[in-house]
This record gives sequence, C-alpha cells and structure tokens, in this order.
Amino acid sequence: MNKPTPFLYDRQKQLLGLLQALGGDVKNLDFQKYLFLYCQETDAGPIYEFIPYKFGAFSFTSYADRRKLIERGLLANDENRWRLTDNGRRAVNRIGSTTSRFSEYALRYGSLRGEALVADTYRRYPYYATRSVIAGRVLGSDDEALQRIKKAKKKTAIDGLFTIGYEGHSLESYLNQLLRADIALLCDVRRNPISRKYGFSKRTLSSACDGVGIAYRHIPELGIASEKRRALNTQADYDALFDAYRRETLPLQRAFLSQIREWSRAGGNIALTCYEHNPQQCHRHCISEELFREFGKEFAATHL
Repeated sequence: MNKPTPFLYDRQKQLLGLLQALGGDVKNLDFQKYLFLYCQETDAGPIYEFIPYKFGAFSFTSYADRRKLIERGLLANDENRWRLTDNGRRAVNRIGSTTSRFSEYALRYGSLRGEALVADTYRRYPYYATRSVIAGRVLGSDDEALQRIKKAKKKTAIDGLFTIGYEGHSLESYLNQLLRADIALLCDVRRNPISRKYGFSKRTLSSACDGVGIAYRHIPELGIASEKRRALNTQADYDALFDAYRRETLPLQRAFLSQIREWSRAGGNIALTCYEHNPQQCHRHCISEELFREFGKEFAATHL
C-alpha cells in the first residue's frame, strides 16, 4: 500500500522534481552543482542559498532537507548519491513537480558530469570557487577563469572587529557575510548557544565555520541569562538591561575580553555574534564598546 505524501516545503518539492528530471539517481557532487545552477537560473525565486566550499557551491540547507526526505522514505539512505525511492517517484508525480522547466533544465545540463560540470560552475560563478581545493585541477590551464576566481576573493576594505546577528539570515547568507568581511574567527557570545533556527546551534555553526576556514570560539561567560531577557518590549527595557550588564557582568570578565584581544593580535578579523539583527538590542555592542574603551581604536566595531 502506497504511503500518503508527507507535507513538503516548496523548495523540497522542486528539489525532488529536479532530481527526477535528471534520472532520479545522481552522485552527490553532481547533484549539488545541478541544484546550484538551477537555483541561479530559475525565475521561481531563490530556493536554496549557497556558500563557496571545498568543492565549490554548497548548500547546508539542501542537505538538511535531504536528511528529512530520507527519514520520510522519499530518498534512499545512500551517502554517495541522491536517489529517489519508489515512494519518492510516486510523490513527485502526485505533487506535480515534473514540469517542463525541470525537463528543459535536464536537457540543457544533464550531459555535463563530474569535473566538466564543476568547471562550468567555476567559470560562470567564480565567487563560489574561492574556497575550492580542486579549482586548479578542474580548470587546468584556463588562466582566465583562475584569475576571475582570484579577483572574486576580494573582501571588504575594513579590517578589525565586527559584530553580526543571525536574525533574518539563513546559515548560507550568514556565512557569506562573514566570508566577504574576511572574518578569521567567530566569537559566539550567547550564554546558551542553541537555536530552533537551522544552522545556529553551537555544533552545527561550529562545523559550518570550520568548513569555510573560519575558527569558532564560544564564550558563554559573556552572555546574558535568558531569564534576564524576558519582557523586553521597548528600547528603554533593552537599555536598562545593558546598563546592568555593563555594571555587573563585564567587570568580572576581564580575562575573556583580554582573550579576544589576544585572538586579534594573532591576526585576522574577529566577529562577535548573537541573535538580534539590531546591535542596539544585543549585548554584543556592549562588549565591542568595552573592548574599544579598554584597548583602543583597533576595536572600533563594524556592525554587519
């Protein structure tokens, strides 16, 4: 007896439809590049966002969806391939994800495989090759393409201390901001580094940062207990909380402020991170101001 089709997000439906159009069984690296090209070219709006990774464009969110689709029996549990199960094929047909745009896309790119497919994405979208460990091999003597990748590595002209909140970000857009600011070390100043939003709990965020060459450090001592963050309804409420934080918490954490200074002296830009997009509603601005007061203008913060 066929299982009923589980609830799927639109992006998951499109992912399954694309996979079926490509034959329903595709190697990991190839499918990630097919999905990337599709997301760059579709007029259906952004489906998945990508970061420059070890083998080019990569979407953490697509792999999170892959795990969910495996749990639901729509994809096979094969660590090397994206492969539809029989239930997955039936689900694609029932939800109507087999459309002409997927078929046209498969005809346009389906003959490209392996390093030829990777090289095509590198030539057309050089930013996403900036962290690649195989660019030299797959592009060979194509010096023009290699130079475009080199130019795409250009970062912000600002050096020093940054702050960033992940509110409103996907994991990919957050990491891209860090990469474009040339962040070498991300300092998480949350008391409890857990999040219901995919990608921002400590373990996942640390692993993602490591994958793009950014060090991750967590200093819970610089955080604010969650019970103190309740009933913050106005900016005056936030200001009162932060006044108390400056008086009661920061004076006891000089060693950790000095640790951030030492990390800065070791080289590279540092970003302080927490949740809120607006730095004036997040204690990270108190930390950056204290670093500036204590250690000078090298800690004048730029808020991403």
